[in-house]
Amino acid sequence: MKTYEKPRLTPTLLWLMTVASGLIVANNYYNQPLLGLIARDFGVTAQAVSRIAMLTQIGYAAGLLVIVPLGDLLPRKRLIVADFVLIAASSAGMALSNSLYMAYAFSFLIGFTSVIPQIFVPMAAGLAEPKNRTKTIGFVMSGLLLGILGSRIFSGFIGNLMGWRSVFLIAAGMVLVLLLLIIRKLPEVLPEYKGTYGKLMGSVIRFARTEPALQIAALRGALLFASFSTFWTALVFHLSKPPFNAGSSIAGAFGLAGMLGALMAVYVGKTAGKIPYSRLMIGLILVFLAAWGVFLVGGTTYMGLIAGVVVLDVAMQAIHVMNQSSIFSLHPEANNRINTVYMTSYFIGGAAGTYVSGVAWQNWGWHGVVLTGAGLALLAMIAHWSKRGIYNKALA
Repeated sequence: MKTYEKPRLTPTLLWLMTVASGLIVANNYYNQPLLGLIARDFGVTAQAVSRIAMLTQIGYAAGLLVIVPLGDLLPRKRLIVADFVLIAASSAGMALSNSLYMAYAFSFLIGFTSVIPQIFVPMAAGLAEPKNRTKTIGFVMSGLLLGILGSRIFSGFIGNLMGWRSVFLIAAGMVLVLLLLIIRKLPEVLPEYKGTYGKLMGSVIRFARTEPALQIAALRGALLFASFSTFWTALVFHLSKPPFNAGSSIAGAFGLAGMLGALMAVYVGKTAGKIPYSRLMIGLILVFLAAWGVFLVGGTTYMGLIAGVVVLDVAMQAIHVMNQSSIFSLHPEANNRINTVYMTSYFIGGAAGTYVSGVAWQNWGWHGVVLTGAGLALLAMIAHWSKRGIYNKALA
């Protein structure tokens, strides 16, 4: 009987997973610069249309909970290929939606299926040499984050030029092209877990209940991504009002400023071991809070918004890499399940942030959004500070 040998993480394989992560995660964010166009098409309010972004993130959280743990149970290439087909079908369905409620349904399905990057990240971490794990995570995350930010530029431009439906049709086509590369180039990685799906999900719950380092990382990530989503959901509405009076292409172009965050993800991977973990995390959350101060003072100017976006994205992505680097060292054989706990919490936070952003904008305008985002970030700081001793002990 032929023994299974785990594939080696070659530069080509790392690049394939990085590019694929970016292109797939982009599906979750195409809708954000398009919300104004979709609202006009369906004749609905900003609060109603913002549920499209919220449901995409809820779908993503559900996919993380249901699909990502299967990476520890099923051959990963087979799982990835099947999911790619579902992503393409969901995007095509969104493009053909003829009512807001159909758009709600397909937005949920887009989020639910577009979780493959959260299989690629632990997959790359597991194939990497232990000494290169943080650096490898940072590299894959840089592609993922460029996909998030680039998606806003792409959808804002295409939506303004060709209409919002064209964005989702083109997205479906790109997924099918990428699927051909995955079939040809991605090696099969067999699971180490030998139990049933029920036991697998039971172990997810056990990790969530018993790992203090995972618990605080999940809570911190959820609160900060809620804050982050508060800004990006409201931005398109803020820019559509005086003094900007700008369209979706301008809102999407703000992704260019945020791309510095993706570069920061790689930098953190190289420097994480040089500064005590808790001290570095506190510093990054303070930087994140400072971004909201910039939005409060300069949020009515392009210069203020651009400066705030750069600071916000740099801090957010650096914190995300730090979180994942720490949790993947807890149980390397269960990285997909560990990541399920963290990322499910993360996107529940994002969905909550999207919802409260719509409410804050509808009722209190830009200053209400800023105070909401800053308040969520402050809660993250309080959570980290109160549990820093437990977290450091868990990492020791």
